[in-house]
Amino acid sequence: MSIPVETLYESVEKILIKNWKDGFTIPTSKLYPFQWNWDSGFISLGHSYFNLDRAIKEMDSLFSGQWENGMIPHIIFHSENEKTYFPNYDFWNANINTGAPQRPKTSGITQPAVHGFILENLLNKFPDNEKLIAFVKSSFSKVVKSHRWFYQYRDPEREGLTFIFHPWESGRDNSPLWDNSLDRIVVNQEKLPAYQRRDTSLAPAEERPTSYQYDRYVYLLELGKKYQYDGRGIFEESPFLIQDTLMNAVLIKSNQSLIRLGQRFGFDVGEIEEWQQQAKAAFVQKLWNEELDAFTVFDLRGGHPIRYKEIGSVATLYAEIPNTVQAHKLNDYLLDLHQRGYYVCPSFDVDHPLFDSKRYWRGPVWPQMNWMIYHGLNAYGFSATAQIVKSDIIELVAKLGFYEYFEAQKTLAAQLNNGYGGSEFSWTAACVLDLLKEKNKNE
Repeated sequence: MSIPVETLYESVEKILIKNWKDGFTIPTSKLYPFQWNWDSGFISLGHSYFNLDRAIKEMDSLFSGQWENGMIPHIIFHSENEKTYFPNYDFWNANINTGAPQRPKTSGITQPAVHGFILENLLNKFPDNEKLIAFVKSSFSKVVKSHRWFYQYRDPEREGLTFIFHPWESGRDNSPLWDNSLDRIVVNQEKLPAYQRRDTSLAPAEERPTSYQYDRYVYLLELGKKYQYDGRGIFEESPFLIQDTLMNAVLIKSNQSLIRLGQRFGFDVGEIEEWQQQAKAAFVQKLWNEELDAFTVFDLRGGHPIRYKEIGSVATLYAEIPNTVQAHKLNDYLLDLHQRGYYVCPSFDVDHPLFDSKRYWRGPVWPQMNWMIYHGLNAYGFSATAQIVKSDIIELVAKLGFYEYFEAQKTLAAQLNNGYGGSEFSWTAACVLDLLKEKNKNE
């Protein structure tokens, strides 16, 4: 039985209030008890409808963990007493890098750079709010510094495309994209530090990454420590070195937002414009695959593209990277999925043997991805497809609740009473609310 739209509004506010921890919002209780980087960006949009001060505080709390080199970490450990999550701050030992803050403790890697476009989105919603204007102005240099970190530390060959050295940075932790690259890692169990996962005691194991994958996640984490998380040795040694579609597309989108914000406030945006010009050209030239009609990630260590269709390719619409022909190809891909009985957009190619509609990033539908894809489709004039993307995620939430991610196959989803992963999930609530508000504005 579906939840009425009016109840959805009420549920969003309750979830965001419940998950608010006096300065930041956890994604969901127990499973993710700290502040996550790109989660907080989307979450701030949800808070803004009920409490703009809280939306500002959400972002400000995130920026409190920024390193001296500019990196905004993927986890901010505001509480050092919470022990239900692995890896916790002590396992990361981020202070091996002298530029990491002593407080709050953080992880040693980053996540998709949503901050630029989130700040612009908030300002577009509340263009006359003096407190928000002041916050965006004061945050501008912090976000620029974080982008500079990407291009300085994660693009050593100055291609215009940044790399990740850990799957967690991509936001798509266990995507099949990473399988072959992770297989290069030969784990010596005697040298791997002992660890105990917490996630599989809080969510079904069949919905989570495997133990095989986790061993390699820890291996790469240890590699990061070896080079203080920002040393060139990461680029030289890591068996896992990927130029990712989603990471670079989000960075390009936020570059453009920073350019507009900077022009609005009279700030110098010349450096950002240089990054943007090189990045967009390199993205299209290197990552478009004519055979698949999709953008594909590039394995730097292997020296070849990873030829899979997946959601990072479609998210490029939000950054307005594809040309007209490429955009039509991506739109056709989504329409085909819709006609074949899938909620759009599944996170991985439904026709590939590695597709798994239940396991984390190997197939399910994710609300924050639908949010970006919806806006991207509208930017290209594909309003009918955008409506499908929006309606699908709202329908899933109305039927199955505010979960972390959802079954992509409609026939299977019809048999379920809930989504997958964490429940009462903050960015799900925030993104659905924002899409509902967008719907109301257009009617």
